[in-house]
Amino acid sequence: MHHSIEVENLSFAYPDGHTALRGVSLSIQPCEKVAVVGPNGAGKSTLILHLNGILIGQEGRIKVCDLEAAPGNLGRLRAMVGLVFQSPEDQLFSPTVYDDVAYGPLYQGLSPQDVQARVDEALSAVHMSDYASRVSHHLSMGEKKRIAIATVLSMKPEVLVLDEPTAGLDPRARRSLIKLLGELPLTMLVSTHDMLMVRELFPRMVIMDQGRVVADGPTQVLLNDQALLEAHGLERP
Repeated sequence: MHHSIEVENLSFAYPDGHTALRGVSLSIQPCEKVAVVGPNGAGKSTLILHLNGILIGQEGRIKVCDLEAAPGNLGRLRAMVGLVFQSPEDQLFSPTVYDDVAYGPLYQGLSPQDVQARVDEALSAVHMSDYASRVSHHLSMGEKKRIAIATVLSMKPEVLVLDEPTAGLDPRARRSLIKLLGELPLTMLVSTHDMLMVRELFPRMVIMDQGRVVADGPTQVLLNDQALLEAHGLERP
């Protein structure tokens, strides 16, 4: 069976000796939307950073759309897996919104016409078409998050991976972002503490704790298991 993401027995320790992942296995189908939840230090962000090769596991393996996550494949892998960091400041560094969104396609060597088309399409997808000439660091946090998503969409990824997408947003911007994520027709993996968003948007939930997957199943079933949630520092929304 074809999987968008396949993680098998992945283990990883940081140079200081802290073991962040312990034998993590996970398969995600094309167009599936999956939330990864758990307490701080559970290994969620470490897992996400493996999916496009920012980190490389010491044991186990990862395949994305049948491509092995290995040092020789990192360019292709990063085009396939669009990673949106928790802080948009980590992704927005150009003079204008247009330049930020065009950066990836330019780096891919596309023609000016194709770059323009990619930027137009990505900004349209996040409902920010009027912002191309704006200066990214003058935008609100919600607007910056949308532009950060657009910088990834302009690369035409197969998979969208987001780290804490609703962190730092006011209620209106949060609601708007959740609606946007629901519209995007991509395989999606999101690490989050926002359990209300998980309940609303993600049919499947993976609970991590101390570097391990401790539960993986239908969101509604897991959210009804009060003992499971309490054991792993989670609250039912």
